[in-house]
Amino acid sequence: MVWPSPSDAKKRHRALATPLRSDNVVLHTALTALPCPGTLSSAPASHGWPHPFALFDEMSQASVSSAFTQFVTATASRNMTRAAYFAVAVGVSAMVALSVSPAFYWADALLWACLMFFAFEWVVRLRHSVTTGRPYLSTGRGLLDSAGVIAVPIAFLAGAEPRTAWLLAVLWFVKVIPGIPGLRQLRRVMFLESGALLSVLVLFLMVLFLGSVAEYALERDAQPQTFSNVPAALWWAVVTLTTTGYGDVVPMTPLGRVVAAMVMISGLGVFGLWTGILATGFAAETRRDNFLKTWESVSKVPFFATLGPSAIADVTHMLRTIDLPPRVMIIRKGQQGDCMYFIASGEVEVDLPGKKVQLREGAFFGEMALLGNNMRNANITTTRLSKLLVLDLVDFRLLMARHPELAETIDAEANRRALENK
Repeated sequence: MVWPSPSDAKKRHRALATPLRSDNVVLHTALTALPCPGTLSSAPASHGWPHPFALFDEMSQASVSSAFTQFVTATASRNMTRAAYFAVAVGVSAMVALSVSPAFYWADALLWACLMFFAFEWVVRLRHSVTTGRPYLSTGRGLLDSAGVIAVPIAFLAGAEPRTAWLLAVLWFVKVIPGIPGLRQLRRVMFLESGALLSVLVLFLMVLFLGSVAEYALERDAQPQTFSNVPAALWWAVVTLTTTGYGDVVPMTPLGRVVAAMVMISGLGVFGLWTGILATGFAAETRRDNFLKTWESVSKVPFFATLGPSAIADVTHMLRTIDLPPRVMIIRKGQQGDCMYFIASGEVEVDLPGKKVQLREGAFFGEMALLGNNMRNANITTTRLSKLLVLDLVDFRLLMARHPELAETIDAEANRRALENK
């Protein structure tokens, strides 16, 4: 065997080290650094291909940018985001911790972080207001946001100590009020019932003032220090009229105790009136909301599509809405039938002998038991989340009497189903 000369080896090395290009990939060959002939190895080169870490960085930056854009958009909509709720909880907790001990320096740091977050939130909403032309600073939400941002810095500029200045962080807790749905309903009820509530308030003030003046006139000689003037007697009247009864001021004369008993009984009546007015208002508002939701569901059922607005309103008053999860048995075979159902959304399955039938949005069932046979003849179960409109037997007969065309439609459908089930 003849070994190549050193010059031939160098030429061969340069030839083998030259990259071999093809249409799809570039291959590099390398010779082992041994003094004798070695082995060749080839590996795909990375020329022309992006680095995987660079791709990962670009994807990460894109996802972070998208998340930040969504967060800014949600913040500009003036709704409380999850981050805002979290910041309120952390800020109020840190304020409470700082009031316990000033040595909690971590609480001070958390408070400053929350303040910076709310300042950023305020700036985003202010910029959005300037861009869109919608008012912000003059609205209730804008006033609450502004107070939460500037109250603490103003307290620091006024020379208040940190524990005192950070007590104004409680304003952050008020930021959650506009986002509570129940409070919106309360505001509407109080607006609608404002006349009755103000009348009871006037009655409350009359009893309060008359009782305090009467108690002052009866008790000032027996207890000159306790009932020294009318404002002092007003404190007693407030405590007694609200049935709190601290016991720090007590009438001692017989007539004074009679007046105190009348004030306490009047307090029960006044607060009972307030409670009744608000409860009635809430019940009426709830019925109105349910009526609107039921109207929307009824209008989607093809069975009622031919009815006019007055007829739909009549039907809506009779129907009640129920929401059922999947795999709930609505009707059991052999039970007594006392209502029928309309499917506003979802799907139910009717288990008939030898087959199963699916009924979807717009269909109705359970009418067979109301038309003659009082016993249910099949099991019916929901297959997915469903909203059903329930028509009870008494309302069913009343509806059929008022709208004969509906009675004919239901009777024809019942006869068709009876023939299919034979």
